[in-house]
Amino acid sequence: MAAVGGAAGQEKQLAPTLLSFFIYNPKLGPKEGEEEKKILFYHPNEVEKNEKIRNVGLCEAIVQFTRTFSPTKPAKSLHTQKNRQFFHEPEENFWMVMVVRNPIIEKHKDGKPVYEYQEEELLDKVYSSVLQQCYSMYKLFNGTFLKAMEDGGVKVLKERLEKFFHRYLQTLHLQSCDLLDVFCGISFFPLDKMTYLKIQSFINRMEESLNIVKYTAFLYNDQLIWSGLEQDDMRILYKYLTTSLFPRHMEPELAGRDSPIRAEMPGNLQHYGRFLTGPLNLNDPEAKCRFPKIFVNTDDTYEELHLIVYKAMSAAVCFMIDASIPPTLEFCRKLDSIVGPQLTVLASDICEQYNINKRLSGAEKEPQFKFIYFNHMNLAEKSTIHMRKTPSVSLASVHPDLMKILGDINSDFSRVDEDEEIIVKAMSDYWVVGKKSDQRELYVILNQKNANLIEVNEEVKKLCATQFNNIFFLD
Repeated sequence: MAAVGGAAGQEKQLAPTLLSFFIYNPKLGPKEGEEEKKILFYHPNEVEKNEKIRNVGLCEAIVQFTRTFSPTKPAKSLHTQKNRQFFHEPEENFWMVMVVRNPIIEKHKDGKPVYEYQEEELLDKVYSSVLQQCYSMYKLFNGTFLKAMEDGGVKVLKERLEKFFHRYLQTLHLQSCDLLDVFCGISFFPLDKMTYLKIQSFINRMEESLNIVKYTAFLYNDQLIWSGLEQDDMRILYKYLTTSLFPRHMEPELAGRDSPIRAEMPGNLQHYGRFLTGPLNLNDPEAKCRFPKIFVNTDDTYEELHLIVYKAMSAAVCFMIDASIPPTLEFCRKLDSIVGPQLTVLASDICEQYNINKRLSGAEKEPQFKFIYFNHMNLAEKSTIHMRKTPSVSLASVHPDLMKILGDINSDFSRVDEDEEIIVKAMSDYWVVGKKSDQRELYVILNQKNANLIEVNEEVKKLCATQFNNIFFLD
């Protein structure tokens, strides 16, 4: 973070950072002298062995100690002056721990730096959610911890954890985690019925002609339109696609319509389709048809699938096929020749229709308020606060203090089952309003200097009428 403040009392603010992240199972090293066997993964790896053992032992002790007060719900987090520890037990006896250093304000006194730890800045719920997503993302690409143990014992599990978390932990940008990490929702693309039916029929045709496809998901502009997966699997796959896979493939997309059309198709069917996972060049007979594996429905049927992501212009379609059937180059070529041309046409249809709808609804003026909306039933999320989530940072366009208030309101909401509304006067010019109604949550930030409660209420009503006219918010 940049330094804040003038030269006289120069202050520097240091963002929260990941101090350590480890996974252990207390059942693996029960005897004294065998403590090291409990540790399945530890970051940073350079830490001296005895310190690793000591830190794991401390976490075990905290968890055991809190169990005496609440046997079913052991500790979720531990607050200390310098850091905060988060605990998560995703599978029986497997514990994940994330230690985050509190944000620091660095001041200079007599020419020496003095550090002040901000103990109350981090929101438990946000970082607990980040830790849970670490597990969900691991499980999407590797299956459960238990499955690894069955496949080859502790050795295999350690290898999988090392391979996955070594890379994944580098993508955790703890300074920009906020309420959206708690929701881990899905942004849906708004569509008229006709275009939706076109997409539906396209998916049916594709599943029929590529008969090994088990599930399909369809996205446009990084927003979801259709998914055949269970909600929890889709939400984590959606996160992977939008924060990791799609951003890596942005460059050619920007060329748009002027990029060279592939004219080598039979009958000169011009199209813009290409694989985002899988073979890079279909004309190369040596091309590798390797697709990432994903694991879904791990609670009951435990399915292992190949993930094929194919894109044309702004439309992307994910085909998931049984992992026991290795896709051949011939299959990839067939998919390319069937899906490519149709998806290209469909992508331009969606784009055209979307622009017409936009014109009809009139140009929306930049409203006086920003909002986040989330629906727990279908995981739909909408935010005008975040410009764009890139892999490295979620760019919230409001002050971090306001984001923290949103998180606080959300924590209050999760303590009660009833519908409620909370209004906060924040900083000099801002009002923050939270509404919870029937599994839906709406958070609004208004920038109105001299408004009073009644006026703020009116503004929020207006917003509900224009943005959410078909959603019933109780007054």
